[in-house]
Amino acid sequence: MIDVFLQTLPFFVLVGLGYAAGRAGWFSAAATDHLTKFVFYFALSALLFRFSATLSVGEIFDPRFVGAYLLASIGLYAVAMAVALMRRRPMVEAAMEAQCAVIGNTGFLGVPLLVALLGERAAGPVLMVLTIDLVVFASLITVLVTWARAGRLSPDLPGRLARGLLANPMVVAVALGLGWSATGLALPAPADDALALLAAAATPGALFAIGASLATKAAERLTVAGWLAFAKLVLHPGAVALAALWVFAVEPGAAGVMIAAAALPVAGNVYMLAQHYGVAPQRVSASILLSTAAALVTVPVVIALVSGL
Repeated sequence: MIDVFLQTLPFFVLVGLGYAAGRAGWFSAAATDHLTKFVFYFALSALLFRFSATLSVGEIFDPRFVGAYLLASIGLYAVAMAVALMRRRPMVEAAMEAQCAVIGNTGFLGVPLLVALLGERAAGPVLMVLTIDLVVFASLITVLVTWARAGRLSPDLPGRLARGLLANPMVVAVALGLGWSATGLALPAPADDALALLAAAATPGALFAIGASLATKAAERLTVAGWLAFAKLVLHPGAVALAALWVFAVEPGAAGVMIAAAALPVAGNVYMLAQHYGVAPQRVSASILLSTAAALVTVPVVIALVSGL
C-alpha cells in the first residue's frame, strides 16, 4: 500500500505544483487555458494516437467490459439524479450532478497515471472507458438538458451530437489511431519520433494544468459537493467492481483497470459543460476540487486493491 502511494505521489505533486502556481498568481487563468488547449489538442492527442495505433479494435472493445461499465455507471447516474430530484432540484441540475458522479478525469489523469502504474496492458481498457465517457455520457447530458429545457428533442440533435464528437480531438485521435492500426503498417520513424516528443509532454502538462485550473475553483455548497465526491471516488468504483467481477465476469486484469479508472476524481470537462449550459457551475467546481484532493488518498487505495487482479 505504501509503495503504491509513493508511486502515485509524484502525479499529485505535479497537480499540487500547478495549483500553487495558480493560487500564487504565477500562472494566470489565460496561461492555464492555453496550456490546457496545448495538452488537449496536441500532447494528449499524440499520446492517445500512439496507444491506439498499436492496438486492434478487438484489444480495446470487449462486449462484457462495455456492458459492465455501462451497467454500473448508468445505475449510479440514475441514483445521483434521484438524490438531486428528491432535493427538489430541476432536471438539468440533477443531470449535471449525475455527470459528476460518473465522469472521471480519464483523459488528463487516468491515461498517464494508470498506464504508468499498471503497465502498457492498461492502455486498451483505459481507452475504452474514455471512449464510453466521451461518446455515451457526453451525448446523454446533451440529450437530457435539451429535453428538460425544450420539453422535446429537436430534429437537429443527432447532427449536433455528431459534430460534438468530431470536434473532440481525443475521440478523433483514438479513431485515427485504430484506423492506422487496421492497415497493419508501422508508423514511419520520423512521424513516430515526433509523436513521441509530443506525447511526452502530455503527462506533466496535463497534471500541471489540472492543478492550475483547480486554483480558480470555488469550494461552495460543500455538502452536495461532498456527496458527489463520495459517489465518484467510492460508489462508482464499487459499482463497477460488482458489475465487472460478479455480473459480467470481465477478465480480471481488464476489470482491475476499469475499477481504477472509475475511482478517478470528477473530470474538469464536467465544469466546462456546466458553464456552457449555465447549470450549477459552482457546485460542479466544488465537487471537482474536493474529489481531486481526496483522490490523493482514495486512488492509491483502489490501485493497491486492484493490483492483485
